[in-house]
Amino acid sequence: MELSIFQDHFLLRLENLFFVIAAVVSAILLLIPMITQGGIKEIDAREAVRLINYKDALILDVRDDSEYLAGHIPNAKHVPSQKMPERWVELEKYKDRPIVVIYPGGVRSNNPSLVLKKNGFTQIVNLMGGIDAWKRAGLPMVKR
Repeated sequence: MELSIFQDHFLLRLENLFFVIAAVVSAILLLIPMITQGGIKEIDAREAVRLINYKDALILDVRDDSEYLAGHIPNAKHVPSQKMPERWVELEKYKDRPIVVIYPGGVRSNNPSLVLKKNGFTQIVNLMGGIDAWKRAGLPMVKR
C-alpha cells in the first residue's frame, strides 16, 4: 500500500497540524521581545541588587516625576523617559558602568534603553517587571 506525502511525514499529518501551528506561533511570540528590545537584556530584582553591590551599577529611573516622588530605589538617578533624548548626556560619566533601567511594570523602559545604546552605552539592562518587581521582592524604597 502506498502512503501519500501527508501520511508519510509526521509534521504534515492532519491530526498534527494543530501542534505544528502552535509550535510556530509560540516560537514567534518568544522571538518578538528579543527583536523589539533591540538586544537589551532583562534582569530580575536579585540580579539588579548584585549589579548594584558588586559592579557599582547606576539605577536609572525613567518614570514620570510624580511616580518617582511617590517612591523610588535609593540612590536612583531620575531622568523621565520623554526627556531621555535630550538628557542622556548627563549620564555620560556612567558610560562604563552597568545601568539598570526602571519603569513601572518594566514595560516602557525599552525606549530610554535604546537611546542610551544608540549613544554608545554598552552595559544597559532593564529590570524585568520594573519598580513593581522591586517592591514585590521587598527591597528598599525611598520617598521624598
